[in-house]
Amino acid sequence: MTQKKWYHYFVGDKAFYKMVLLIVVPMIIQNGITNFVGLLDNIMVGRVGTEQMSGVAIVNQLMMVFNISIFGAISGAGIFGAQFFGCQDHKGVRNTFRFKIYACLGLVILGILIFAFGGEELIMLYLHGEEQNEAALQAALKYGKEYLAVMLVGLLPFGVEQIYSSTLRECGETVVPMKAGVAAVLINLVLNALLIFGYLGFPALGVVGAAIATVISRYIQAAIVIVWTHRNAEKLPFIQGAYETLKIPGYLVANILKKGMPLMMNEIMWATGMAMLMQCYSMRGLDAVAGLNISSTITNLFNVVFIAMGSALSIVVGQLLGAGKLEEAKEADYRLITLTVFSCLVMGGLLILFAPLFPMLYNTTGEVKELATAFMRVSAACMPLHGFMHATYFTLRSGGKTVITFLFDSAFVWCINIPVAYVLSRYTNMPIIPLYLICQLVDLVKCVVGLILVKKGIWLNILVGKKE
Repeated sequence: MTQKKWYHYFVGDKAFYKMVLLIVVPMIIQNGITNFVGLLDNIMVGRVGTEQMSGVAIVNQLMMVFNISIFGAISGAGIFGAQFFGCQDHKGVRNTFRFKIYACLGLVILGILIFAFGGEELIMLYLHGEEQNEAALQAALKYGKEYLAVMLVGLLPFGVEQIYSSTLRECGETVVPMKAGVAAVLINLVLNALLIFGYLGFPALGVVGAAIATVISRYIQAAIVIVWTHRNAEKLPFIQGAYETLKIPGYLVANILKKGMPLMMNEIMWATGMAMLMQCYSMRGLDAVAGLNISSTITNLFNVVFIAMGSALSIVVGQLLGAGKLEEAKEADYRLITLTVFSCLVMGGLLILFAPLFPMLYNTTGEVKELATAFMRVSAACMPLHGFMHATYFTLRSGGKTVITFLFDSAFVWCINIPVAYVLSRYTNMPIIPLYLICQLVDLVKCVVGLILVKKGIWLNILVGKKE
């Protein structure tokens, strides 16, 4: 490949980056503010105490499984939604919107039942330590149960907001979900200060106050997106008559289930896999749980760029595939993967540099602070790997290769990552940091597989519309 052709395929021109920035910047801002306020939220709880922080961290790890399940449920339909919009089939977008309603409501009901009746047992899976730490473990369990009980009220608005926001993004409208997210996190931040610490005469509720603030902000976020969508129906034809009937063509349901079910199962299994990895790490004690909580909260803030790049990739490539522009889709994908890896090198370098500063904000022990710093530096060093995997995953998904993404993503976690973590955490005395590093480096294999699959072009498929 000549230097000129290489530059064209992997770098591109100003027009391409202008188009990408219009899509990705609002998502970076929204996710960045969300994670920044999540960081402040985490710090506020961390200022109360290590046990409170650990209890909340465990519940949030469990909640992530629910959140990712919702994401997986709407993503299967979203593949079709983006391509329907690409070929200007608004009726098709409307039907994918209806499918999301059924899928999300079913998961909300299931999530409430699981957490309401099995929440305590799930939290206890993460509480390990020496007998002298029994009081701390029981305190963490108590705070986790209190936090979970309130968070259940927020499952419904979260699901509804995701139905609307995901469809808006598939239609190229990323600003409104961003504004709703910004408003929600700012409200959450203010309510956290009032309800956790009891400022301005409010009761000091600790972890319960943090949960109440989160639930209220979720209802407000959902309300903003819903009201705006229905007030701008002329700009969004899919919402016109969306509730006149909830019937969906059988062939479309079958196609979404065929392509989307592996995707949804992948997301659920990936999220449960992450929870299982966390459980393996928790075998090293409550300090490891607290350190990982601080690390993951900070790392998520630095990960917002490559996370948003993955979403942008699925939108850009999905629309090009829907329009039948296969060569343009391939060029856009290569450029976006290159940009994603480059952004990870920059953000990872910054995280390595500033990692020791963040744990100082928490009211916890020196051991937890040292562990958190080490976890962050390991995550930062591996960020380019994670960014590349994220981009290749969305590449395969955009072309409807959901069975392959299932094998590539969650099957790899359960067949490779988890067995390695399980054996090392239970059958060796390896310290937590090298154990964590080894589990991260296992993903090198996944990167090689992803590179081969993307290069072969097996994802270049048109699911809807007409070929050129």
